[in-house]
Amino acid sequence: MLWGGLVTSSHARSRSRGRGAGSSAGRSAEKETLNAAGRAGFVARGVVYVLIGALAIQMALGSGGQSADRQGALDQVAAQPFGKVMLWALVAGFGCMALWRASRAVLSRGPKRKAGSRLLDGGRAIFYGFVCWGTAVFAAGGGQGSSGNAKSKDWTATVLKLSYGQVLVGAGGCLLIGIGAVLATRAALRKFLRQLDLGAMSRRTRQVVTGLGVGGGVARGIVFAAAGVFILVAAVRFDANEAKGVDATLRSFTHTPAGPGLLVAVAIGLILFGAFSFASARWRRL
Repeated sequence: MLWGGLVTSSHARSRSRGRGAGSSAGRSAEKETLNAAGRAGFVARGVVYVLIGALAIQMALGSGGQSADRQGALDQVAAQPFGKVMLWALVAGFGCMALWRASRAVLSRGPKRKAGSRLLDGGRAIFYGFVCWGTAVFAAGGGQGSSGNAKSKDWTATVLKLSYGQVLVGAGGCLLIGIGAVLATRAALRKFLRQLDLGAMSRRTRQVVTGLGVGGGVARGIVFAAAGVFILVAAVRFDANEAKGVDATLRSFTHTPAGPGLLVAVAIGLILFGAFSFASARWRRL
């Protein structure tokens, strides 16, 4: 009886260890899949930002006829050889980004994953879900669609018609200005370095990636904040036509005392942010 009990106990422990090992392997495979999704998402984001920056430079030089926004970037991709394949690759990339952000909002554990961080990732997951859907509609031949400028005005006009709509639009503008300020400040302070595997980089690579993150992040923040200013002006004046999308916001930089030079500087910054997104796909700790 004693020998039989020992054998039974040994088998039970073996089965328990087997289940534990299987569960651990399953979690590891799931983590690797989500990490791959995140990296694919950063690549897709990088492609769009590089194209927007390139279109903005053409705009500043007076040789660009397309919108310098996500719609214009998709038009550029569609015009290339194998453009349809590239568009669907972007759809997959944005879908992967939405999945990864959603997993961080719901599944990730640890004391550093506070409610605010989860909500932020949840909001980003929803945003990239919409981007994925819009890109898929375009790739499926759903037409060119409205420009970002038209959409911004339409959404602003719709909200202004609501009770307290002017307040809501003003709050949205202030929120966008705040987001832009935070993005630019965090980039200038190099906070993004905390998210990168610096040990896997050479000294020279670290310097280059840092430059991409600072320059790109500041430019991105400036564009967000400028778009927020226009939305705030639309609320104050109760005029939806004052609201601007990314394209019109970038064009507005040419009307400043700095002229087209400011737009070129911001456009180069957006290209740098696209390159930083590619670096994040390689070295970000996910």
